[in-house]
Amino acid sequence: MSNTPSENRARFGVPENSMVFARGVRKSYGPLEVLKGVDIDVPAGSVACIIGPSGSGKSTFLRCINHLEKLTGGILLVDGAFVGYDLRDDRLYEVKDDELCQRRAEIGMLFQSFNLFSHMTVMENLVEAPIHVRRMPAEQAKAEALELLARVGLSDKVDRYPRELSGGQQQRVAIARAMAMKPKVLLFDEPTSALDPELVGEVLQVMRDLAEAGMTMVVVTHEIGFAREIGDQLIFMDGGVIVEQGDPREMIANPQSPRTREFLSKVL
Repeated sequence: MSNTPSENRARFGVPENSMVFARGVRKSYGPLEVLKGVDIDVPAGSVACIIGPSGSGKSTFLRCINHLEKLTGGILLVDGAFVGYDLRDDRLYEVKDDELCQRRAEIGMLFQSFNLFSHMTVMENLVEAPIHVRRMPAEQAKAEALELLARVGLSDKVDRYPRELSGGQQQRVAIARAMAMKPKVLLFDEPTSALDPELVGEVLQVMRDLAEAGMTMVVVTHEIGFAREIGDQLIFMDGGVIVEQGDPREMIANPQSPRTREFLSKVL
């Protein structure tokens, strides 16, 4: 019999309010070690921003959270539960695909490239997963989709196809689609990096609104101003490890590590 979230929290010393908890997370591709022991604790309702140079392991760690990448070592829990594994008799066993899909449904992920279904309208994109994964009645899914589109300022785009939208509008639809699954946490992998500069603000505003509403978020970003304004913690990664982490405003104003200082001097 697999451990319950409460049992996992007690066993691994996970705080009661922790939503994403990582200890000693490692990830290798053959001889290449991309993550070399990452420790992170993201309390429920908080925003953790991860920054760092390309190749530092930021996106890999994000993908480990929802088991798009399998861990080589360490533990990673979301709301006290393993995502791709069950712990039984002190051993981790991979869960079956249908169980993995159900657990992933509680973790929304936003990519640089939007990943909308191009052959579906905005409404169809939003209701597809709630109906087929959550087994939500179609009328309820549509009603909730309309509410979400209003939240992201796209009530007038219900019947449009992704190709008819700007990049910023597509990313806002992608955020609404992720929210339609009622996730416990949202993961953002550089959500504004593919956008024209004038479209970045509209996506960041939606993310601000989500933060103010208490959504737990882990955000890989180059938007240092957003991290300073909205982040509850800032994590600087380089070479597969966390070099420095702390309060965003304090870290940006007075980084303690020379490597953090060097990086911030180039992006601010």
